[in-house]
Amino acid sequence: MKVISKLWIGIGILILLSPLGLILPERLKAGDAWGEWGADYFKELTGYIPAGLEKLSALWSAPMPDYTFKGWEEKGLSGLSFAYIISAIAGIIVVVAIVWLIGRILAGKGDSQH
Repeated sequence: MKVISKLWIGIGILILLSPLGLILPERLKAGDAWGEWGADYFKELTGYIPAGLEKLSALWSAPMPDYTFKGWEEKGLSGLSFAYIISAIAGIIVVVAIVWLIGRILAGKGDSQH
């Protein structure tokens, strides 16, 4: 089996495992998944939002907030898990496209120097 095939199989497995970040905290009654806290979570936890966090949180708006689609919040754990998988696939497509494009640009620059 080629290395590239093993890579894609590994990525596929990771895609299918991506909902674990949603399922495990739900099953274990652990609250939010680690690292997925927003400014509102810190306000709830500490009573205020640190100034730097508040300033930076207004700078970026995620294309798929909470890794789901608008209106899917009420679909339950299975619907949200499916949205996580779709989000993972979309993210991988974007990353692969960007890396491929950069590779093509750099390969083109290398050919023109010889």
